[in-house]
Amino acid sequence: NSCVLQESNGPTDAYAAIAKADRLTQEPESIRKWREEQKKRLEELDAASKVTEQEWREKAKKDLEEWNLRQNEQMEKNRANNRIADKAFYQQPDADVIGYVASEEAFLKESKEEAPGSEWEKVAQLCDFNPKSSKQSKDVSRMRSVLISLKQTPLSR
Repeated sequence: NSCVLQESNGPTDAYAAIAKADRLTQEPESIRKWREEQKKRLEELDAASKVTEQEWREKAKKDLEEWNLRQNEQMEKNRANNRIADKAFYQQPDADVIGYVASEEAFLKESKEEAPGSEWEKVAQLCDFNPKSSKQSKDVSRMRSVLISLKQTPLSR
């Protein structure tokens, strides 16, 4: 005796299939109509929601592309403005004393004039010792105090 196994999604027992058919025939006509209408309404809502979701995806994709274009344009403008500002800053006669940033030429010129004990003064020129200017950065107060103390009393060898 060989037994053939069958797989199915519905009821596997013949009596269960008959019981299901009996339940459907015992169901009142109004409930059956409502069930069919509800099924049709749900299918329409699903289709409408899929269409709406696709429209939203397309709109979001379009908005993201526009935002990326605007962002890239703004970054290019900022880069160009920063390059112009840097050139103007470094071409000023007193660029090494304006603000807390030393000009590149002045820094290179001073680095060639090596005097013992002046290394920390050069480092201090490149540092911002104003604690209010960097509110969103890490706390560097300890490093600032170390640099100030090294500037005032350099290490002796």
